[in-house]
Amino acid sequence: MSSTRSTFRLFLAAVLAIGAVHVSAESAGCPDYLNTDMRRLHSQETANLCDFYRAGKPMVIVNTASHCGFTKQFGGLEKLHQKYKDQGLVVLGFPSNSFNQEEKSEEGTARVCYKNYGVTFPMFEHVDVKGKEAHPLFAYLAKQTEAPSWNFNKYLIDDGNVQHFGSRVAPEGSELEEAIGEALAAQTTTR
Repeated sequence: MSSTRSTFRLFLAAVLAIGAVHVSAESAGCPDYLNTDMRRLHSQETANLCDFYRAGKPMVIVNTASHCGFTKQFGGLEKLHQKYKDQGLVVLGFPSNSFNQEEKSEEGTARVCYKNYGVTFPMFEHVDVKGKEAHPLFAYLAKQTEAPSWNFNKYLIDDGNVQHFGSRVAPEGSELEEAIGEALAAQTTTR
């Protein structure tokens, strides 16, 4: 009986070690600036942004606000998400009151995103996106391109490259969507 337990323990240790190697190999491909745990909007659930990263697949990161002239862009972002998610595009939203136009409560932000605009792409907790208090993700994006000057700045991350698209660039039918299309097309030709 004792040798059976020992064999089982060795087997279990080997399985866990293989799993640990697999997990660390996957996360090793994720850029450091995305390796951060974030709480999902109006939830206790957290997720590491690396969970959304897929090597070679484009990702759009956007700072959002509930009471802004650009808030209707939630609809366009959702359409982008639906149109390209099966091809690997990931859209991540980060509500921010850095420009004094976000709901005070995450419950209010969630209502605007999910109920008013039908957002299904991942949304996260309120963060600062500019200045000394900027979340490290947005500090990194600003260093690579430019800091958000208003709400709904969109950052396209593709193969380590970061492109910035300002608030006035609509999600659909714009240079952002064109860049997403190019990134997705480049992936299919390199396969």
